[in-house]
Amino acid sequence: MAQKNRVLRSIETDSGDRCVDIFVRPDGSFGFEEYRRDSEDLRGWFPIGSYADAVYLTEAAARDAALVAVPWLPDVMNRK
Repeated sequence: MAQKNRVLRSIETDSGDRCVDIFVRPDGSFGFEEYRRDSEDLRGWFPIGSYADAVYLTEAAARDAALVAVPWLPDVMNRK
């Protein structure tokens, strides 16, 4: 059975249509991905950023990279 990434933090827009997950991989490296969800589509969240393959040594480094890469993320994180 393949091990899966474990989400450490999920940051969602107020409208609930986008989120960024910060995760740790089974090998101890970190990453992030941006997702989108359409209310009329019952399939749920799907990745839209193509960021998940980038490798970071720390959770903070993955978060900082996400803040640079995902345009809406700084505004959402500043409100929380």
